[in-house]
Amino acid sequence: MRSVGKRHFAFLLLIIARSAVLPGCQASSSTEPKTQLSEENNSSPQKKQETWCTHSITTENISGSAGSRVLLTCPSPSWESLVTVTWKIRPRKGAHCSLYYREDTHTVGRTACIERLNWKPEPEQNFTLQLSSVELTDEGLYICEIVSSDGNFDRCYHLTVLVPPKVTLNCDNNGSVVCKAAAGKPAAQMSWVPEIHHSGKNESHPSGTVTVLSKYVANPTRDSQVTCSISHPTGNWSQSIDCHSERSHFCLRWILILSGLLSLLLVLAFIELCLPYDGRFCHRSQTLATGPPDSTSAETAI
Repeated sequence: MRSVGKRHFAFLLLIIARSAVLPGCQASSSTEPKTQLSEENNSSPQKKQETWCTHSITTENISGSAGSRVLLTCPSPSWESLVTVTWKIRPRKGAHCSLYYREDTHTVGRTACIERLNWKPEPEQNFTLQLSSVELTDEGLYICEIVSSDGNFDRCYHLTVLVPPKVTLNCDNNGSVVCKAAAGKPAAQMSWVPEIHHSGKNESHPSGTVTVLSKYVANPTRDSQVTCSISHPTGNWSQSIDCHSERSHFCLRWILILSGLLSLLLVLAFIELCLPYDGRFCHRSQTLATGPPDSTSAETAI
């Protein structure tokens, strides 16, 4: 009887323990997938893009100016062991595409790639990828994957497109110098000579370019000429201007224009009023000296 009681007591303890442990295990197993799902949903596009190059041998950051040509090279495996070569293009915005080459059939193929993207010069000779006339939409990842009997070889590039700014330097109506570097990527850096306090602002555009505007209030008694220097990864520019001289020239031009118009009016007035008329000048200012013929004298003469 004692052994039976002990068995019942042990059985009850086992049931109580299982009922206490199982709910906790079920809760933990049900929340884990939700956590993983939320992490996947919260991952940014940049992080997803970086995962394409996680297993690559080499990742290189390269840049190219808009409108230029960019060449991307692949690892060089042995031709005897080569199976396939594939370029995978993952732009920051837009559809993915790929180029591939098969050694066994010596055939090439492409999926949804633009015409500016191609092999250089031939995949049978070189695995270099050529991107002609680079645009902002070409930014992203470029992965070369080589499959061979010796193993697989990867190389990943992150392409950044640089856009040179359009530089202008002029004077406003108040005599201040305005320096502008429009639609550059990245934003241009500006400096002034002589150095003085100046105001500036940056305006970002949806394309990723930035316009930088800086205004320099020159001192008319000290600054006869100011220089705006612009530094950018695509090049450096320097322009000078004298707003006070420009303003003086502007006023002088208007004085000359007004003087010319006034002279033209005087000439036209002279032509209208003082041209010779029957051997006399200013005929409109002359009064008639003779009146109409006398009818009485005419009849007497007859």
